[in-house]
Amino acid sequence: MHLERLRNIGISAHIDSGKTTLSERVLFYAGRIHRMGEIRGDGATMDHMELERERGITITSAATSVPWGQARLNLIDTPGHVDFTIEVERSLRVLDGAVLLLCAVGGVQAQSITIDRQMRRYGIPRLVFINKMDRTGADPVRVVDQLQKRLGCEALPLQIPIGSEAGFEGMIDLVAHEAVYFEGAQGERVRRAPVPPALADAAAHARQHMLEALSMFSDELMELLLSEEPVPEALVHRVIREATLAQLITPVLMGTAYRNKGVQPLLDAVVRYLPSPLDCSTVAHSFEEPSRGLRLEARFDRPAVAMAFKIVEDAHGTLTFMRLYQGTLRKGASYYNQRTGRKERIGRLVRMHADQREEVAEAAAGDIVAVMGIDAASGDTYADRRGFAQLQNMFVPEPVIQMAISPLDREGAARLAKALGRFRNEDPTLRVTHDEETGETLIAGMGELHLEVYVQRIRREYRVEVEVGAPKVSYREAPTRPAAFEVRHRKQTGGSGQYAHIVGRFEVLPEDAEDTFLFEDHVTGGRIPKQYIPAVEKGIRSQLRKGPVAGYPVVGLAVHLDDGSHHEVDSSDLAFTTCAQTAMREQFARTSPVLLEPVMKIEIECPTAFQGTVVGDLTSRRGMVMGAEVIGPETRIEGEVPLAETFGYSTSLRSMTQGQGTFTLEFARYNRLPPSLEREIMEARRKALV
Repeated sequence: MHLERLRNIGISAHIDSGKTTLSERVLFYAGRIHRMGEIRGDGATMDHMELERERGITITSAATSVPWGQARLNLIDTPGHVDFTIEVERSLRVLDGAVLLLCAVGGVQAQSITIDRQMRRYGIPRLVFINKMDRTGADPVRVVDQLQKRLGCEALPLQIPIGSEAGFEGMIDLVAHEAVYFEGAQGERVRRAPVPPALADAAAHARQHMLEALSMFSDELMELLLSEEPVPEALVHRVIREATLAQLITPVLMGTAYRNKGVQPLLDAVVRYLPSPLDCSTVAHSFEEPSRGLRLEARFDRPAVAMAFKIVEDAHGTLTFMRLYQGTLRKGASYYNQRTGRKERIGRLVRMHADQREEVAEAAAGDIVAVMGIDAASGDTYADRRGFAQLQNMFVPEPVIQMAISPLDREGAARLAKALGRFRNEDPTLRVTHDEETGETLIAGMGELHLEVYVQRIRREYRVEVEVGAPKVSYREAPTRPAAFEVRHRKQTGGSGQYAHIVGRFEVLPEDAEDTFLFEDHVTGGRIPKQYIPAVEKGIRSQLRKGPVAGYPVVGLAVHLDDGSHHEVDSSDLAFTTCAQTAMREQFARTSPVLLEPVMKIEIECPTAFQGTVVGDLTSRRGMVMGAEVIGPETRIEGEVPLAETFGYSTSLRSMTQGQGTFTLEFARYNRLPPSLEREIMEARRKALV
């Protein structure tokens, strides 16, 4: 396989836009499967987990490899629900290109905006596929307009539809200026024909608009248009590819995966316009030359550099999914984990097809494979030698909700600990902590569905009956005003004692600060020796996890160390760490700290007849409506609502809308709690701690 023919792509979209249905068609038309499964039926190939088949949603990303013409596609199907956003995040981190799926009726929805942000974070060129063109209310023109207005991308349609809604027959390829139809029982035969006379003017106008937009990126194309000469099809393809790779345009295609129309032209576009590993530039942190960095090349003869981006444990052992950026990985060879410095041997090397495995002897630069026999964490870099290079890690969002979990009997305690250890290793957004005050095991995640899925997996896969406490919101403590502190720690026992003295200030960090904590040393004249300064910072940081006011994590705090003193004999790291801890416990309250609560962006879709009821209920939950848009018989309501008010909202929304309402949540920011609620929560927290 020549690298220029390899495509590493992902399919990402808002929930229920048809990602898995599209993936199933890709597998079928590429000859990887011989019968298409359905999500609401016998189950799709890529949704191989039992819970995925039951719920009809994608929970974990699944990888496969398929041929298409002379090319090979490494494809990752990702979840659409915001609770499983880490699956999208880590997949996009290692992919070269992506397909953003949009519903022809829903258009750009809440999770579409999140996915767009993730793609931009990693600089990934993408195509847009407008799916469900056969549905009532399908409007590709409106979707393209939303792409430009809501996502700020230069959307360029390469097709226009033939027919609309239930009468959707195919599309006109504006580049080739041909009509494209799909025949056969499962749309497997693609027939190209002249443009229908009824659409000749519309097609000519749309093609001219496309060429004029592309002429902004090509002088050769501009000259041909100005001289009114024919534009070669090969030139159009080349300009589209160059502009897409530079992320100057976003090509838009359309179809209906469920009705088997439009999938093959999409795959052709993936091969034509999305990058191969040779088109991508990756720079790793170089331990040998930190200021310059190390530019990785997709060549087989270079030192191996690979990233572990996903960990999965099953009955056969631990699978570590890897993207190889440079060099070669070989079965039985050993490589160094750049984070730990350990040398680890690859026991088996496999290529994945959903949950099926195909053994391979080696993998080369640009490939995505899974390995067995190594002990990795998500984001680890592996290389031929110790201290060679470190790839940029993926972004991991903070959890916003937590609940207590405990086994019903002693026998289940060990299995529960094993399950939580496995899931925490697989999913960086799942946090497991032990509350020493209450003795409870707490799990924190991205939402109710996220934690609910793990609880069900514990019961099914590990046969542990667990009791789950009510979801708890991850509040934060934040200072509201500056305060000075001076603390002296003195302890005398037999022999040398402990002495530390620190003077400083607590300050409030601005809301737009990148970090939630800042420590600055302003001590001069050796009043506190430099070797003790890190101990002071360590002592402060150790108190941030459990704030002194209500036991919640502290954010938005800047600590300035201005002065202090030490003792030649009795001062030590331990003394200064203890002194700093005392300063936080006893003096932080002088900053008049308040509680912050997580506020979520909410997007609700419901029949227009229920709009008033839904808005009224949202307002009663301390929510704020930011806007509403009527799309045919449906209304999309956008707003913000505190996370604490959303528990059980899915049941309430269904009852208000006769089962027709849906919603999505995404973390927006932390806001201060209303004073009355703050007092109530602080009092309850104090009683619980006592």
